[in-house]
Amino acid sequence: MILSAVAGLLLIIATLWEAFESIILPRRVTRRFRFTRLFFRTSWFPWRAVARRISSPRRREGFLSVYGPLSILFLFGLWAALLIVGFALILYARRGGHHAGALLQPCLYLSGSTFFTLGMGDVTPQSPLERFLAVTESGLGFGFLALVLSYLPVIYQAFSRREVSIVLLDARAGSPPTAAELLRRHAGPHGLEELQKLLHEWERWSAEILESHVSYPVVSYFRSQHNNESWVGALAAILDTSALLISNAEDACSRQARLTFAISRHTVVDLAQIFSAAPTAKMPDRLPPGELARLRTMLEQSGLKLRDTAESNKKLAHLREMYEPYLQALATFLYMELPPWILAKEITDNWKTSAWGRVAGFASPAGADAPPDDHSD
Repeated sequence: MILSAVAGLLLIIATLWEAFESIILPRRVTRRFRFTRLFFRTSWFPWRAVARRISSPRRREGFLSVYGPLSILFLFGLWAALLIVGFALILYARRGGHHAGALLQPCLYLSGSTFFTLGMGDVTPQSPLERFLAVTESGLGFGFLALVLSYLPVIYQAFSRREVSIVLLDARAGSPPTAAELLRRHAGPHGLEELQKLLHEWERWSAEILESHVSYPVVSYFRSQHNNESWVGALAAILDTSALLISNAEDACSRQARLTFAISRHTVVDLAQIFSAAPTAKMPDRLPPGELARLRTMLEQSGLKLRDTAESNKKLAHLREMYEPYLQALATFLYMELPPWILAKEITDNWKTSAWGRVAGFASPAGADAPPDDHSD
């Protein structure tokens, strides 16, 4: 019976500490074993395995989008169940020592009704210690409800702030966003000034992602509104653009590109570490020489000429090695697709499409393309 009481007390302390680390503590937890981490790993991998069997990309993405919100609800349920079992074990140890034939089932019932403050009255505490446990558990039940109510707004605010910038990137870098399209749409007069401002905004965005997703990793599982958008894909486009500007351009943009590249790379590496997504050397080349040549040609036709020297190519390859392995590992873990550097064919931006156009035949006007570039007068 003493072992039951000790096990119950340890379970309560461990669960409360898990909830404190996950909800209240605003920093990364480096402890190796955690109930919360175990829960997400044992639930995400099967969920992802089922998603891989879904052939339709739309249905697959819809299935994956359910996991983030649903996992939070199941996590709350897990914490509540552990607390109820912990108090039930202590009650069982108390009753087993004073009442012959005491059973665990009524102790679980008493603990559950007390935690949720049901007040049924058919099973009641019978000693000062049991009454103290009942009052303590009911107080924890109210506190648990308060934590849940305060936790959900924080999660959804972080998600909303993240998605606003991703949606804005649609008209600036295409759907999905690519470095080639982002540079092409900022290639004219005053375009580089706007690109510099954009990179500055994404420097701050990357810092916000680093802070929010490290403190609340569950936000990483929340998917974007459109199937061809994701926060990992947006980071890839910004990192690709910054790497290209750093290695192939010498202007005001290249300085801001270095700052944006630094914090974006920091974000990718830290989040890959959070999910234990180890980088791998075996990954597809996102920018083979032929695609790089096509990228340079397209940007040159748009009015943006980049250097094409052995030194610039070597520097670009070095910068890519600094982030692409971590980016690929993170995308593989979260089952998100990385965008290419340059699209193989033209794809309609999300802002130009609508469900009415697909269903009722309301198509975009002929010639309606991307928003006017900065060089179009």
